[in-house]
Amino acid sequence: MKVFAIVLVAVAAVFAGWSGWMWLRSADAADAATDTRQEVLRVGEQGIANLTTLDFQHIDEGLDRWLGSSTGTLRDSLLQSRDDSRKRLEDGKSTTVGKVVDAAVTDLDQQNAQVIAAVEITVTPQGGESSVRRNRFEAGLSRTESGWKLSSLRAVEVGAQ
Repeated sequence: MKVFAIVLVAVAAVFAGWSGWMWLRSADAADAATDTRQEVLRVGEQGIANLTTLDFQHIDEGLDRWLGSSTGTLRDSLLQSRDDSRKRLEDGKSTTVGKVVDAAVTDLDQQNAQVIAAVEITVTPQGGESSVRRNRFEAGLSRTESGWKLSSLRAVEVGAQ
């Protein structure tokens, strides 16, 4: 009977240790998922702000910021249209500043994520009055070797389903 009690105590101790380790492991996994979601949200907000902000007096800096925030086909498209974008900005002589006022991660896995955002874009023509446009965007993000980057960006119609 004494041996049985010792074995039972040993089994209970092993089970308690294993349970505690599993609980800590699941808490760590939940923390990691939360950290990833927060990082995706932060990068998504910054990327959307970057891609909705340009100053005609500092065109190359803005276009470089676009490229630094993007990856994949979005980056390829921005790179391909860089000269046209520069010309439009030089001709238009205006500054746009995008400010994300609200955003959320709608989908997330190990390699890809989706973010939706409400953005206020202030447009200021040279020598003119500023105006504010309100837009909604959906951004796709992909994990790259250098972190999360925007892989797609599209305007979402208000009232769209």
